[in-house]
Amino acid sequence: MVAVRLGADALGFVFHPASPRALDADQAARIAHELPPFVTTVGLFVDPAPERVETVLATVSLDLLQFHGDEPPELCRRFGRPYLKAIRMRDGIDLATEAVRYADAAGLLLDTWSQSAHGGTGEPFDWSRVPANLDKPIVLAGGLDPHNVAEAIRRTRPYAVDVSSGVEREKGIKDPDKMAAFMAAVQTTRAQ
Repeated sequence: MVAVRLGADALGFVFHPASPRALDADQAARIAHELPPFVTTVGLFVDPAPERVETVLATVSLDLLQFHGDEPPELCRRFGRPYLKAIRMRDGIDLATEAVRYADAAGLLLDTWSQSAHGGTGEPFDWSRVPANLDKPIVLAGGLDPHNVAEAIRRTRPYAVDVSSGVEREKGIKDPDKMAAFMAAVQTTRAQ
């Protein structure tokens, strides 16, 4: 609710058991039920079995799905919900090709590549790798925090930004002061 009061447009619910930010469908449903209108609920999955996504969707009203693993387009689109496909910015990734491959995605979420994690590393990637003319909305993630988000927005002009570890007091525990500083930086940059 702090994020909503600060102006967040969307809240992400992590349904990846290996994440320190993971929650179960019942917890997510209770939170989603308390949200005001026009706050988008996002379910984050990493290489899920289709049954796992279907079980969550039977419990939680999710507006958007976010896939952070190596999911093929066929899996991402099979649930009848708009989706974001996370692209981990490893060497040699061709974003134009990925945009065509996931042509029906609502957007591409660009995150830092890590061999050991599917996001939440707290490390930014080289923002100069984000093309200015990609025919797909970009959600910028990967190591964003209150100190660098304004520069990231100015350099990449994304549709949206996504933050998690950059506003945490410790893994999985958000810090209201960091959240407020992050949102202030986003709103100031948006006004420029």
